[in-house]
Amino acid sequence: MYGNGDLFMKKKPVNRRKQNGLPLLFSILFVFCIFGAIVFSISREISKKMSEAAIQNVSESLDLLQCTIEAILRSEAEFQTLIAQEIARMQDPEAYILAYKRNNTMAKLSFIRAGETEGVSSTGEAFTGEDLDFSAGSKVEGLPVSKSYVNYMGTWSYTIKCPVVQDKQEIGTLYAEYVYDAIDKSLPSEFYNKQASLYIMDAQSQRFVLKPRGMGQRDAGHLNLDDFYRANNIKDAEIKSEVAECLENGRNVLFYHDIREVKALNYMWSVNDGMIFLVGYVPVEAIQKEGQIVNQNILIVIVSMLSAFFLCILLYYLNWRQQDKVRKEREVERKIHNKQLAEALQAAQIASESKTTFLSNMSHDIRTPMNAVLGFATLLSVDAENPAKVREYTKKIMASGQHLLSLINDILDVSKIESGKVVLNYEKFTLNDVISSVETIIQPMAKAKGQEFYLEVTGIQHEYLMGDETRINQILINLLSNAVKYTPERGNIWFRVIGLKQRSSQYEHIRIEVEDDGYGMTPEYLETIFDAFTRAENSTTNKVQGTGLGMAITKSIVELMGGSIEVFSEVDKGSLFRIDLELRILEEQANKAFWEERGIVRILIVCKDTELCNHIKMLMGNTNVQIDVAMNAVEAITQVKSGIGYQVVLLDWDVHSAQAAEALRAVLLDVVPILLLAEFDAQGIGDALQISGTGVIAKPFFVSAFQNKIAEIWAKPSNFPSEVGNSLKGLHFLAAEDNEINAEILTELLEIEGADCEIVENGRLAVERFQQAPKGTFDAVLMDVQMPVMNGHDAARAIRALPRDDAKHIPIIAMTANAFVEDEKAALDAGMDVHVSKPLDMEMLKKAIRQCAKKEGLS
Repeated sequence: MYGNGDLFMKKKPVNRRKQNGLPLLFSILFVFCIFGAIVFSISREISKKMSEAAIQNVSESLDLLQCTIEAILRSEAEFQTLIAQEIARMQDPEAYILAYKRNNTMAKLSFIRAGETEGVSSTGEAFTGEDLDFSAGSKVEGLPVSKSYVNYMGTWSYTIKCPVVQDKQEIGTLYAEYVYDAIDKSLPSEFYNKQASLYIMDAQSQRFVLKPRGMGQRDAGHLNLDDFYRANNIKDAEIKSEVAECLENGRNVLFYHDIREVKALNYMWSVNDGMIFLVGYVPVEAIQKEGQIVNQNILIVIVSMLSAFFLCILLYYLNWRQQDKVRKEREVERKIHNKQLAEALQAAQIASESKTTFLSNMSHDIRTPMNAVLGFATLLSVDAENPAKVREYTKKIMASGQHLLSLINDILDVSKIESGKVVLNYEKFTLNDVISSVETIIQPMAKAKGQEFYLEVTGIQHEYLMGDETRINQILINLLSNAVKYTPERGNIWFRVIGLKQRSSQYEHIRIEVEDDGYGMTPEYLETIFDAFTRAENSTTNKVQGTGLGMAITKSIVELMGGSIEVFSEVDKGSLFRIDLELRILEEQANKAFWEERGIVRILIVCKDTELCNHIKMLMGNTNVQIDVAMNAVEAITQVKSGIGYQVVLLDWDVHSAQAAEALRAVLLDVVPILLLAEFDAQGIGDALQISGTGVIAKPFFVSAFQNKIAEIWAKPSNFPSEVGNSLKGLHFLAAEDNEINAEILTELLEIEGADCEIVENGRLAVERFQQAPKGTFDAVLMDVQMPVMNGHDAARAIRALPRDDAKHIPIIAMTANAFVEDEKAALDAGMDVHVSKPLDMEMLKKAIRQCAKKEGLS
């Protein structure tokens, strides 16, 4: 019983508060209703008074316009009277009329002598006045005014005639033609803030003769009163009757009518006793604008008072609900906090899983080649006396080491990309260099697996471009090496470079496609192919080594260049990767001086492929070199024998090209080279190269490759052989290397290649040794970057600054473990020629030396 009574006592106050609250609410609403009714009646009364005042303002405005126009008419009549008096004093009025020049008021002045029917006009034409209609009886200052008409200039006009009196005798009549446009210039610039409409109508013809500029809206472009009725849907017979009476009696009329669904006050306002009328309308909204402003101000005051009143009630209500609100806010905060904790836990779990996945992948991928290195090193110590096994173990250790190095490079690349530290090195390059370097790497890989590698270049209009050549090479090698890896033996790989329609004249729009008919990928894997550490999982592809980072790096670099990458694949049918890039075009595409310096003005192309011929002509279009085409060797020999002087012959390679080259050599001068345009590793090409003065250019054709081959033929001898090939024999190097082990390895590797080097411990010693050595002592400088006393960059700059000729040209090759693009750029900026990353690869070193030799030969 005690418990029930206590419960009753708790509920009772709540019910009382609810019962007390309702009367208070009704009382407030009742006060608001009374207050609103008072405000509404006051506002309505104010609006009524303001509307009446506004209509009065409209009438006053129209009266002002009426007075303005009538003043213009009177001034015209008075001026014409003065001219008539002046003419009366002249002996030859016609001469005066003919000499009169048109002004802004009178368009034409005419005179007819008394008793005659024809006179003269200021326009030089005969004037009769028969076409003028003065029957309406309109007058200005006692002078008759004609009905409005369109004059010879296509402008609405009216004419006032004035008698010419001489010695109290009328000797003739002066006619002055006035244009309504002159009235327009004297009217105010606005009429109700350009919201109103205003026309001037001729009373007799009911035609609209003037649409004043700047006075208001005339969207309909009315021509007459009936047109005005029709356009504005005025069909009320009573209104039309009232308007007709207004026209007949020359009085004013105002009436309300909706114009284009907008309530408006329409007017017909008489000017000069009904000679013309002002016709138009003013939107009621424009008339009542001032009243609306007053009402708005009143409403603002009322709203402010109500807001203050409501604020007091709200403060009371908020005070009553304060505890409940605080409780709810704490509940919401607790839920948000719990949600944040759950999200943080989930993020931590995902991060932990990612870390675990990363460590698992790296543990497996790094341990595999490391296990091979350690295992074969152990076997090497056991079988050290067996040369065959030593060579085999060494080869496998090198392969595993290279694979381990590629893993490390991929991890560093991903780290750089994710941290936003990757910097693109934009420099000029040619598509030929990119395609040739990639083909040189991929062709042997494909050939080793018995695969067919097809290279196609179509639609490219510019081969000299700006971009990061190293990163583009990295993209292509990633895609093509994957195609080789994931395509079975005797499969096919297609590498296409396609020129698309340019979006801008400053950029070459290029599409790169890498296609294969290999294993393909599942739809599930395609969704994650560009994620880091993802690899297709199946019994075939699991045998292929890799980090799963290559495609993630490729996509990131493509997007960093502003391009896009897509992939299409089907299991057991192959894959297609498609990249779209836009690369800036260099302004100087063709080096015209190159051809002029060598006296090359005409070239003969021997080719059956019309499309290839047209492509070569297009690329050579800006060189000022004449291109002739022969479809076969017989036709080519005929053209040569005809006496046309060719400086170069370009022969497209086929099975009969060796015979064709031999036949052409027989009729050409010995100094005219025959260049063979051939596929990579074309059969029989070696025999053709035995013919004197022949060379080979790899397909596809590029002007830069063409120039390089010609320059190679004319190149001057240099310290390096023109083709170093695979030998460094006889070369002497200066090497700056502070690490003793690295220095020992470098010395041994160079000795194996038949070269030798002199090692110094830092950059300063390298500068001093080079400065002390006689010219020609060293063929190149191998420069480490991170060294004590003086680093490699400062040492390279110091050597280049030495006051001796060979300091400017001696090749300086950077050897450093810093292998990123920005490191390479820093080395080149310091004056070095080539960048070779550690661990030292002799093939890369040979390639760098060949590159230096090529530069020196062309200099």
